[in-house]
Amino acid sequence: VEAFSGRDVMLVMDLSGSMDKRDFTFNGEQVTRLDVVKQVAGDFVLRRQGDRLGLTLFADEAYIASPLTFDLDSVQHYIDEAQIGLAGRSTALGDAMGLGLRRLNASSSTSRVLILLTDGSNNTGDVEPDSAARLAKQLGIRIHTIALGADTMTINQFGEDKQINPSLDLDTDALKRVAEHSGGRFYRARS
Repeated sequence: VEAFSGRDVMLVMDLSGSMDKRDFTFNGEQVTRLDVVKQVAGDFVLRRQGDRLGLTLFADEAYIASPLTFDLDSVQHYIDEAQIGLAGRSTALGDAMGLGLRRLNASSSTSRVLILLTDGSNNTGDVEPDSAARLAKQLGIRIHTIALGADTMTINQFGEDKQINPSLDLDTDALKRVAEHSGGRFYRARS
């Protein structure tokens, strides 16, 4: 039996109610944050030949949609099937990271990465994001965080254009700390 030499990557994807905001444009059309994540994450998954991928979905609760696997088509299928409200409406960032870390910790791979895709802040659950980052560091697992949402958008209200910030709930400071503390990187996706 040949030893496994690729990475183990756990995608942790937010399905909270705010992922339904239409502040992204894709192919000239206003789409939800979840629509964009599905497209980008699906493309990412199919390019990971040689790596094992898993998928954790979360909102109020977190659950493993796909364990770590080389079957990238099945991971992409679960991404495509993800729906807002499937796991509640709030955002349990810490719990979701904790569950993903638990799965990655059981792996014998020398390169283990958790990628968190979210548009919010931790507002429910038992585990604080900073605690999950400390655990990741102890386990030797890097967490890359991707913060989603436009900074501003124009809406037409009562015949007037009005600028709003649809990402007021986004806790970029916490996401930066999580990435930094675990040896990962923080990314900000505005479009």
